[in-house]
Amino acid sequence: MSTPSAPPKKSWSWRSQAFRGLVYQVLAVSLIVLIVLYLANNTATNMKLRGIQSGFDFLGGVAGFDIGESLFAFDSGEPYWRAFLVGFVNTLRVAVLGIIFTTILGTLIGVGRFSRNALVRGLCSAYVEFFRNVPILLQLLMWYLMFTEVLPAANEPLILGPLFLSKGGLNFPIPVWASGHVWAAWGMLAGVLGAWWYRKAAMRHFEATGRIRSMVWVPLGIVAGAGVLGWILGGAPTALNMPIQGEFAIENGGALTPEFLSVLIGLTVYTAAFVAEVVRGGIQSVSAGQAEAAAALGLARSQTMRLVMLPQALRVIIPPVTNQYLNLTKNSSLAVAIGYPDVVSIANTALNQTGRAVECISIIMLIYLTTSLSTSLLMNWYNDRAAIKER
Repeated sequence: MSTPSAPPKKSWSWRSQAFRGLVYQVLAVSLIVLIVLYLANNTATNMKLRGIQSGFDFLGGVAGFDIGESLFAFDSGEPYWRAFLVGFVNTLRVAVLGIIFTTILGTLIGVGRFSRNALVRGLCSAYVEFFRNVPILLQLLMWYLMFTEVLPAANEPLILGPLFLSKGGLNFPIPVWASGHVWAAWGMLAGVLGAWWYRKAAMRHFEATGRIRSMVWVPLGIVAGAGVLGWILGGAPTALNMPIQGEFAIENGGALTPEFLSVLIGLTVYTAAFVAEVVRGGIQSVSAGQAEAAAALGLARSQTMRLVMLPQALRVIIPPVTNQYLNLTKNSSLAVAIGYPDVVSIANTALNQTGRAVECISIIMLIYLTTSLSTSLLMNWYNDRAAIKER
């Protein structure tokens, strides 16, 4: 019986390809670091010679300007760092909601390209070809003009039940905050954990018996039911802050500005066209024999798409969809063109007031780099989970 051979030892000679590769990488990184240090030192020297102040100490100074839209209170007497925080939150709000709506809309349109109904297929194809080939900036301007020019004035809004739609944006009822809403949030969190456990159990049951359980409606019911139970245990608060039509504007309630709606709708509609093409290509990459085998087992077309085709297509879909998520986040910087106070808009204002161009641009770059890398890490983790595991 032969003994297993020992793994080859690492060679540190120049003849080793691995060693040469390591040396080349170290040299490349060192060269990049030297170039960055040279540029930073050259910039600092030139700024000093011209009497231009530098540094991030301005972030503690008074901003001196108001922000038209913010999720938390902000006034002109607060420091610059808080203004940048408002801009970051506004950017993050558009990016997160845009990714969610883009995923839903893009998947529906991509799947609709395979519909047996010629009208549905034609509409989905027309949607993709139109919105994919019109520049995103023009689409943002189109939606903004629609909200500010086509819709009626705030004193004569369109009334859609409890909703008011006008040039001032969308006004809607919001709950009057009470402890019951905290209980409802905790209940929904417990429901999410319960839904995750149910999906795992349902998948094991499907693999063991071949019998399908609901993978969508039951988990949603668990989350909603747990939230309602928490709401009831918290006293079931029902008070609502309703919007009221005033003489010149809509008062009370919650509001979404036309700038925010234009950015969100524009980015969602534009990016969903690309996601739809990614979904279509991913589904087409799955062998036709998989659909034929599912039909032979008696699965309906909707079950075949949901349980057979889409899960196998995910390994092809996820990487390019990740790129579209990153594009959506970076394209949100175009919101400055229609006056939405994102981080770019806040940085432009701070730059004009303080003259700290390098610092403000560095903050913008850092924020977009952080959000993009965070999105990439999350999607790479999901891609690893969705990948086909070799046995």
